[in-house]
Amino acid sequence: MCITVVYDNNPYKQELETGWGFSSFITGAEKTILFDTGGDGSLLLGNMEKLAVDPDKIDIVVLSHIHGDHTGGLGSLLEKNPKIGVYLPESFPTKFKDNVQAYGAEIVEVEEPLKICENVYSTGQLGKWIKEQSLVIRTEAGLIVITGCAHPGILKIVNPVRSSRQRGTGAECLTSNGVNTAKDLVKDDILLVMGGFHLEWATKGKIEKIISAFEQWHVRYVGPCHCTGDKARALFEKHFGKTT
Repeated sequence: MCITVVYDNNPYKQELETGWGFSSFITGAEKTILFDTGGDGSLLLGNMEKLAVDPDKIDIVVLSHIHGDHTGGLGSLLEKNPKIGVYLPESFPTKFKDNVQAYGAEIVEVEEPLKICENVYSTGQLGKWIKEQSLVIRTEAGLIVITGCAHPGILKIVNPVRSSRQRGTGAECLTSNGVNTAKDLVKDDILLVMGGFHLEWATKGKIEKIISAFEQWHVRYVGPCHCTGDKARALFEKHFGKTT
């Protein structure tokens, strides 16, 4: 399993351009997946080229939520590869869905949790105001949770995953209201939580409570990106070490 950040406002490779938004490229699963598309198509495609990511090799795009810094690169990508399947929250505007289909792409509207492909799941759309889905990937080393902006709250995303791991007795997903009715999706430990945590303006106290919860839940690694904020990123690094 390999996850490569191809779009972020935080620089981590000198040769890559930065821009407000997020996108990550996932290989090693049954399907090749791009999670979110950043805010600018030319920047996305430019970084993909520098990272030797071929748009024609992408099977699925998963969009976390409607905001342009996560969906803005989709059109440019679909111009390169209109055969991509696009998984998006059911709450997306009809016009957006129509525009995606106009490229020739198939869309899958996600409301409840679902299995995207072998060992890869959507949490379903979470949140009251800004509906957002996150990605859960099962690996031999544990679960990986990838968030776009974590508008519903990073703990409200991770805790249902953790709860279903603890209860795990047989089904395949989490309920969209955060109560576990699935049983077998996430019996494993949480290896990594990465993506935008939406903590740009959070107090130090709030950030430390999240860190404490992660530690209590035995989250092994964190990869805070995008809207997590410099203060939170520094605190996560202090507690969890630098993730590369």
